[in-house]
Amino acid sequence: MFDKGMFDKILIANRGEIALRVHRACREMGIQTVAVHSTVDADAMHVRLADESVCIGPAPVRESYLNMHEVLSAAIITNAEAIHPGYGLLAENAEFAAMVEEHGFTFIGPTADHIRMMGDKIAAKEVFKDLGIPVVPGSDGAVGDERAALAAARKMGFPVMIKAAAGGGGKGMKRVDSAEQLAEALIAARGEAMASFGSDEVYIEKFLTHPRHIEVQILADTHGGVIHLGERDCSLQRRHQKILEETPSPALNPEEREQICGLVTSAIAGLGYRGAGTVEFLYEDGAFHFIEMNTRLQVEHPISEMVSGVDIVREQIRVAAGLELAYRQEDITLSGHAIECRINAEHPETFAAAPGLVRDYHPPGGLRVRVDSALYAGYRVPAQYDSLISKLIVLGANRNECLMRLRRALEEYVIEGIPTTIPLHRRLIAEPDFVNGDYDIHWLENWIEATA
Repeated sequence: MFDKGMFDKILIANRGEIALRVHRACREMGIQTVAVHSTVDADAMHVRLADESVCIGPAPVRESYLNMHEVLSAAIITNAEAIHPGYGLLAENAEFAAMVEEHGFTFIGPTADHIRMMGDKIAAKEVFKDLGIPVVPGSDGAVGDERAALAAARKMGFPVMIKAAAGGGGKGMKRVDSAEQLAEALIAARGEAMASFGSDEVYIEKFLTHPRHIEVQILADTHGGVIHLGERDCSLQRRHQKILEETPSPALNPEEREQICGLVTSAIAGLGYRGAGTVEFLYEDGAFHFIEMNTRLQVEHPISEMVSGVDIVREQIRVAAGLELAYRQEDITLSGHAIECRINAEHPETFAAAPGLVRDYHPPGGLRVRVDSALYAGYRVPAQYDSLISKLIVLGANRNECLMRLRRALEEYVIEGIPTTIPLHRRLIAEPDFVNGDYDIHWLENWIEATA
């Protein structure tokens, strides 16, 4: 039985595993899909499975997947009704979201205004501060020059972090431990921010010594409905890029979990937000500090789906079609423990990118084991794109069962022909600190350096 008023055809403006993930949700809802692809992605799995496909340009992302006019042209010629951006690429591009709506299509995501608001990290902090969410101590807005930066840093005390206002993915971020380091770090952060985001605006935050990275998954509709699907712990990071995520966090107790999820749900309701989103915090010594909101689907969304039973992509599509969420908060029961390992086409020790031909491919299976991947034997991983090639997601009744199942699944996983980070994950989940849940956002890099 399909929802009334649902879309008949959706264009998926992405590639790789997330394009396949969105395709699967659409097919289960009786919706036809349109795949867009670059010339090197003609044999990609999402292209093979979609009802229609359109080549939108050569391999470089700026000439294909980031080419807004080509994506919209593909939607026009295939008579698509809506566009799902996945994550990355155009997912948090306010200009693209506005263009989609202006051309008569539905953007499966929040409004352009909300994307724009949350894309400015300074503005986002002020918005959530006004909504009653605690924030990381920092400068009052952007710092205009070295003198202002130094004054702000001295006021909160070193060490501090310089961050790009339009930032993400660790770009434009520099740690500063003393006044002597500030000038050079400020120049470097601004240059990196300009190169990555087209804006050199930066701000300063207090550097927390041993925080966890905690994020809350929310869904909201246009009828006032807002729910959360609990929190995720994303503290295992290398160069500000997440490697492994789990839910629930081993660091939180039930009272802290209820407190932060309740605060976030109330804030999102006050914001009038629509669609899926993630509110992210640094957590240290029992205190939560807001850092940013991601106005899109997250790479790590499957672990929240595993413990809640909610198909987040399906709810995104329903909300975009104007329907109410299929759930109220009282309908949500979070059960068990889930972990996701991000598997990259990289050397497991040097982390050098390792594109190439996949000669053999055998994913693990069994009870409560999920693999989100677009790989197959004979597929050539392109050199032009992000190295993420698979996500292994495992659910257990508790964290110990989840770890045992994850260990077994990693042992079964076969990807031959290219180096991958599977060996890294096998080593990582056997570490006593990880087994005990005793880690923070700095732990992984220290462990990699110590075991190199």
